[in-house]
Amino acid sequence: MKALLFTALTLFAAAPVIAQDAEDDSPFSRLDWHRGPGSEDIARKATLRTGESISFLDEANSRRFLELTGNIPEDGNYIIVSSTEDADWWATFTFDPVGYVKDDEKIDADELLSTLKDNDVPANEYRRQLGLGELHTIGWAVAPHYDTQTRRLEWGLRLRSDEGESVNYTVRLLGRTGVMNATLVTDPETLERDIPSFKASLAGFAFNPGETYAEYREGDRVAEYGLAALVVGGAAAIAAKTGFLAKFWKLIVGGAVALFAALGKLFGRKKKV
Repeated sequence: MKALLFTALTLFAAAPVIAQDAEDDSPFSRLDWHRGPGSEDIARKATLRTGESISFLDEANSRRFLELTGNIPEDGNYIIVSSTEDADWWATFTFDPVGYVKDDEKIDADELLSTLKDNDVPANEYRRQLGLGELHTIGWAVAPHYDTQTRRLEWGLRLRSDEGESVNYTVRLLGRTGVMNATLVTDPETLERDIPSFKASLAGFAFNPGETYAEYREGDRVAEYGLAALVVGGAAAIAAKTGFLAKFWKLIVGGAVALFAALGKLFGRKKKV
């Protein structure tokens, strides 16, 4: 799982509206936002059709966005932001080329949660080495479940950091050559409202021809793990067998009120009162 620590920076909280304003000198407004509707490429593996309420950042601009917000600026991230009167959230897409993941494994939610909590100690040690705050697993907001029709594995995880509590709602979309990881980041208080909005945005997602799960052919690379490992970090789960899981991180959001107020300003939207 990608390493992303979000903090609501004072700079971002003061971000002005994106407009033709000579005084607008915010680094966020200078990012190349693709305002929907549109059709966006994700890792040359899939396409996302965005609605008018979604703004998209390509890989280079996503990296800059993460850097500006105090996240680890890794490559391979694609960010979407929803900032409307009824939905304030952001999400990341990353593709993991692990191969074809067999989906015949049963999921034990209690065992997976125990593994996630056990990993907090080594993971936080690694985070401290990077100068990042600690992050602790609280429990499931939504227990892991797999849909055999859509080939989607979903779960929601409650987390605690110095910034407060947050929820990651994660969807793993299984493909022929790997897994697309789509993670919603939102405030626990708005989770029930934001999940349907996030999942509605996924209606525009499709693997490219030749990359769908149904197009698996004998001889294709098969992943070394199954569904359970996708919940606890994929390849990191294999490392756990040898006692090393320090590079498993989770995605959090802090200062959500200030952040989403800023997003509203950034996209020229006023919140209902």
